[in-house]
Amino acid sequence: MEKIKVFQIGCGKMSKYIMRYIYEKKGEVVGAVDISADVIGKDIGNVMETEDKGVRIESVKKLDSLLKMTKPQVAIITTMSFLNDIEESIRICIKNGVNVLTTCEEAFFANNSNPKSFKELDALAKAFKVTVTGCGYQDIFWGNMITSICASMHRITKIKGVSSYNVEDYGLALALAHGAGFTKEQFDLEIAQSNKMSEEERIALMEKREFFPSYMWNVVGWLADKLGLHVNSVHQECIPVMALENLESITLSQTIDKGMVRGMNAIVTAMTKEDIILEIECIGKVYMESESDLNEWTIYGEPTTHVSNEKPNTVELTCADVVNRIPQIIKMRSGFVSTSEYPEPKYIVNEFEV
Repeated sequence: MEKIKVFQIGCGKMSKYIMRYIYEKKGEVVGAVDISADVIGKDIGNVMETEDKGVRIESVKKLDSLLKMTKPQVAIITTMSFLNDIEESIRICIKNGVNVLTTCEEAFFANNSNPKSFKELDALAKAFKVTVTGCGYQDIFWGNMITSICASMHRITKIKGVSSYNVEDYGLALALAHGAGFTKEQFDLEIAQSNKMSEEERIALMEKREFFPSYMWNVVGWLADKLGLHVNSVHQECIPVMALENLESITLSQTIDKGMVRGMNAIVTAMTKEDIILEIECIGKVYMESESDLNEWTIYGEPTTHVSNEKPNTVELTCADVVNRIPQIIKMRSGFVSTSEYPEPKYIVNEFEV
C-alpha cells in the first residue's frame, strides 16, 4: 500500500509528536516549513529527536513551490490560534489540491467567529475538491467525549465544562493569545474589551474579521452543531489570571513578575432555543509548580453526569487526534468541514488505511 504523504507547516512543540506519530503509523512526512531561523535548514529528525529523515525544514516562503514538488495528500498546520493568521497558508494548500488539518483553535468551528473567512475558504476548498478541518484536543475532550455522554442521558438542562492547560506547552502564539506576560492594563485593552461588547458590536467586528474569540467560543458552536441545538445568545468573559509570585517563562523568554498577567480564564455562556445552557470555561496560564492540567465536565439533567480527566497529557492527546483524523479527511466531502460532521473518531491500531 502506498504511504500517505503529509506536509508539516510549523515545526515547533506540537510537530515533534505529530511527525513522529505519522512515521509510526507508516505515513511519510515529505516536507516541512517554519518561520524560525532556529530550525530552518535542520532535518525534521532534529525536531522529532530521532534519526535524520532526509527532509530539511525550509522557509514558509517556499511553501507553494514545495507543495508543487512533494504533492502531499494532507498538510498539517500547527502555528497560530486564529484563522486570520493561517489563512494564507490554507489558501496555498487548497490551490495545490492539498487537504488541511490544523490545530488552530478558531478553525475548530470558525463559522461562529469569522464567518467571512470561513465562507471564502469553504468555497475555495469546494472548488479545488479538498477539505479543511480544525481538530486536536478539543475534538475529543471538549467535543466528542461530551456529546457521547449526552447520548446516554434522558434530559439535559445544562452542560458545564472547565479545562485548564499550561500555555508553556504550546508556543509563543498561544501564550500571547492568553495575555501571558501582559500588564493588567494591556490585558484589559487588548483582550478583555469583548466582555461588555453588544451583539451588534460583535457582528460588526466579525464583518471586519476583527473579532478574536476565546477557544471555548468555537467549542460552543461545535457542541451546538453536533447536538442539534440552536443558539439564541452567546456571552464571553475574559478574566486575567495574575501571577502571585515571579514566574520564569521559557516560551515568552521573560520573567512574569508578581502582579503581572500569567494567563486567562475565559468563560463562554450560550443560551439555546431548546433551553439547554452551555457554560464552558478554559483556563490557560503559565503554571506554578503545584499546578497541572485538568478537564472536568458536568452534564446536568436526568441523570446528572460528571466526568473528570486529571492531569491529561494535553499536547500528546492533541497531536494523536490530528494524526488519527488523517485517513478520514482524505475521504471527507470537500469544503471547510467541522469534525462535528465527521465519522466518530477512530483509533488507528497499526498503520494508516484509506
